[in-house]
Amino acid sequence: MSKSPVVHPTKDEAFDAIKQSLADWAVYASDRTVVAHGDSLSLVRQMPDDSVSLILTDPPYHSTKKANIVNDRAFREDEAFIEWIEKYTREWQRVLRSNGTLYVFCSSRMSARLEVMMSHYFRPIAHVVWTKPNEPGFDGWKGKAKKESLRSWYPHSERILVFEHGQYGTMEASRRSPFGEFLRDMRKKCGISMHELTEVTGAYGKVNHGGAVANWEAGRNIPSEEQYNKMCDALISTGKIDAMPTYQDVVRPMSLSNDVEYTDVWDFPSVRPFKGKHPAEKPVNMLEHIIRASTYCNDTVLDCFAGSGSTAIAALKLGRRSVSMEIEDKWIKRIVDDIEAASDDIHNPSVREIAQKSNNVSELSLFD
Repeated sequence: MSKSPVVHPTKDEAFDAIKQSLADWAVYASDRTVVAHGDSLSLVRQMPDDSVSLILTDPPYHSTKKANIVNDRAFREDEAFIEWIEKYTREWQRVLRSNGTLYVFCSSRMSARLEVMMSHYFRPIAHVVWTKPNEPGFDGWKGKAKKESLRSWYPHSERILVFEHGQYGTMEASRRSPFGEFLRDMRKKCGISMHELTEVTGAYGKVNHGGAVANWEAGRNIPSEEQYNKMCDALISTGKIDAMPTYQDVVRPMSLSNDVEYTDVWDFPSVRPFKGKHPAEKPVNMLEHIIRASTYCNDTVLDCFAGSGSTAIAALKLGRRSVSMEIEDKWIKRIVDDIEAASDDIHNPSVREIAQKSNNVSELSLFD
């Protein structure tokens, strides 16, 4: 079922509520980030509803069976692993704001079954293939594998499942995004037709007489912020509603261009081994790519399997807030150390420049 947009708490209020809910488990907290130590399923159950804008997380893969990753060998059968992830999925549906996005890393062997299960709670919008290329001079396990003994194609890629609220079905109504449903409901409540609302924005379609509004309600695309504000003025002027939520509270961000990787096949190089590397560490530039595309400035990013804390570092560098959950003591220490180091660098010109290239630079008062 879809989650209808509502008047959310402000970003500051939502983050303060998260900090309060996790206070008993927090080993580090500031006005930008929380690091909580413990079992993340128990922790995420403490969090308030509709409190995060992006969930970017890397659970144990199960199929890799790595001894140095907690819970990677915890499940004898695939079904038991999927049931475990389903418990998280229910909580993710609850804590993710109506215009939020969910990214889940997984193995190629488990991706299909996980995507089917998770589609009962969310609407799938992408299935990204990360090719994991190695830098020159570093072959990794791909170079060490005995090819003649393989009984299937070597699983060198990883998958990233991407979801939004809502469900994907055979009927057009079930393909609507939460924003599309919200716009339709508000328009009908105010007694305005698609034609009338289209006239306000001036976005007529050559074939579809409802113009852009019909496409927006069907979930095919979204209005610009200027178009949305014009519609808000028209809807409020009917006197049948008092206010409309802000653009950032209803429209799911998706900021892509020719200047960045916009396809669903990614070639970010994998992280080379180093002393203190997490066994499943993801490249920070790939995490920054996701966060920059799928959040507004000051949004909160949740990682339930924080590991090395790279997601938190990427979020902070881009002017976002972060919530990190980790069960292992040694990784908790690295997360806190790296966050403290990153916080010292926040005022560096290079960090400010990175954030200013992200969306909504007007909100970057935290760097001043």
